[in-house]
Amino acid sequence: MKMLALRCLVALTLLAAATVAFANPFKSKIISGDDSVLEIIVPGDHFMKITNFTQDGGTDRAVVEVTLPGDTENGGTTNVLTATRIDFSTGSNAVNFPEIDNRVTIAGPARVRIRPVVGAKLFITYKKERDEGSGGGGGSSPTPIPIFSPTPGVTPTPTLPPLPTP
Repeated sequence: MKMLALRCLVALTLLAAATVAFANPFKSKIISGDDSVLEIIVPGDHFMKITNFTQDGGTDRAVVEVTLPGDTENGGTTNVLTATRIDFSTGSNAVNFPEIDNRVTIAGPARVRIRPVVGAKLFITYKKERDEGSGGGGGSSPTPIPIFSPTPGVTPTPTLPPLPTP
């Protein structure tokens, strides 16, 4: 019985280690009105997925700014996402319709900045991942997808060879 318990413990330990090793961690940050600018660098062979960007309080709307290297058009920086406002007030200040939370994917190389808003708390959830499919479009060929048709094709019927006659 002790041997069985030891084997189960070893198996559970290995499964727990594999779960931690292969987990895709999201990072979350809270930015208050008196914090410094949050700056995230996305390397060239990575991309960044922002799945949640909300704002509680403040009068100005928070934005995610992206600067691409070598981009001189538009001053080099553009806003790619605005924060979803969260309003818990009631009465005449209540929000009638909830806002839609958008998501964005930013390809590297890029510099992502989020400036704090006075009187507001910002919450962002993101993850950076390696771009496995990069390579200029000529590195790998797509795998063919089998297509199954609902109408059957022609199937041959078996025949016997002719028998010799006397």
